[in-house]
Amino acid sequence: MSRVGRVTETGIQHVVKGRVLRWLRVLREDLWTLRADPLPPTVWLRWLPHGVLCLASFGILVTDLDYLQDRVGLAFGWAFLVTLAEAGAVVLALWRPIPAWWLSTAAMVAGAVLVHGLLDGPAGGATWPWTPAGIIAHMLVFLLLALRVRLRVAVEALALSTSATYVLAGLWGGPDHQSTGVVAVAVCAVAVVVGSAQRGRREARQELVEQTTLTAEERARRTLLEERSRIARELHDVVAHHMSVISIQAQVAPHLVENPPQELKENLEGIRENALEALTELRRVLGVLRSEHPDAPDLTDSPGIGTGTAPHTPQPTLDRLDALVENTRAAGLTVQVQEHGARRTRPPGVELSAYRIVQEALSNVLRHAPGASASVTLVHHRHGLDVRVVNSRPTRGAPPTQGAGHGLLGMRERAAMLGGTLRAGPAPDGGFEVAAYLPTSPPTATGPDPATDTKDGSA
Repeated sequence: MSRVGRVTETGIQHVVKGRVLRWLRVLREDLWTLRADPLPPTVWLRWLPHGVLCLASFGILVTDLDYLQDRVGLAFGWAFLVTLAEAGAVVLALWRPIPAWWLSTAAMVAGAVLVHGLLDGPAGGATWPWTPAGIIAHMLVFLLLALRVRLRVAVEALALSTSATYVLAGLWGGPDHQSTGVVAVAVCAVAVVVGSAQRGRREARQELVEQTTLTAEERARRTLLEERSRIARELHDVVAHHMSVISIQAQVAPHLVENPPQELKENLEGIRENALEALTELRRVLGVLRSEHPDAPDLTDSPGIGTGTAPHTPQPTLDRLDALVENTRAAGLTVQVQEHGARRTRPPGVELSAYRIVQEALSNVLRHAPGASASVTLVHHRHGLDVRVVNSRPTRGAPPTQGAGHGLLGMRERAAMLGGTLRAGPAPDGGFEVAAYLPTSPPTATGPDPATDTKDGSA
């Protein structure tokens, strides 16, 4: 043989060897395991199939023991061990189908070897290598196996059982017996087909349920997005339009009056700035409404630390409190601000909630307490922030408003979202008080930070 031929033959041998080793590795991973795979109870019958199989196992034990003793003439001890293994394999298959298949196959081989020596004597004409009860037991094991494992694993197990049957019945053989090898292989093959079909049907039903659930969730998500888009569109078409008109009218109004007073110019400029600021925040709110994931946390502020707030959400902080108070004063409300303790760096959610609570409380004073004065008190603790807004008794009746009355509810929700508390109610002097505590972290000590200093004054 030429060198090229020898090299080619060596290469083919390596390829075949590699494929055989790979197949043996797959076979070991599939069948050499004690993995538990319990048979789940059925939807309507619950544990009835388990009881039926246990009853069938007992029947196999009694029937096969009687057959091996009386018909074959096998000693009681060996007959009992073989039949106990066959019956036990059926029960074991309810929880561990692959070990049960090994046990059933080993019981068949052991029984065939023990009976083989008796075929010339009392066992002449008996069924071999499988007993009738052994065929039923092995069929049930294969059915339970195919219901739980992939088709490839069931086919591998069937191939090994067929090989063992062929070695016993075809290669070894016996002098006087009724061969049951073909019947056993055929019955087990039918069990594999039926079990695999039922397993495929169950998996298809589960996939259909999952797909239906996903479809319903997607439909709900699409409906939510459409509703939010509609709200955003209406906000843009109505509110943004009116705010733009207010801004333009406030800008043009001084030019319509000859020699307008400076106070009028300042008030109109304040109106214009408030309208522009409202437009800016409205655009951010519209961005949140139109976003597909408005609640996704923003994790871009610093590596490993997220703000925990939605991207594009309006996030005014307490640094803008002075501007808020100035705008409120420009609207005619007397406001005093006091801060106790050193101002600290707070999470964005706490800063935003504190700002919004003060903003809503001052807006309520403007709407519902004409002629009253207000005071804003902030107390900075190490692990939290106290916010208190109090107004005096109004000097005249409040005009009717078209508000929905959701301001206090919104403030309570903001405080509750942070794990804090909010109290709102009449003050002893006839005014109104809003007091909130917003925690920032689990406290290690109660009360204010003893190291803080105090700053009193007006903004």
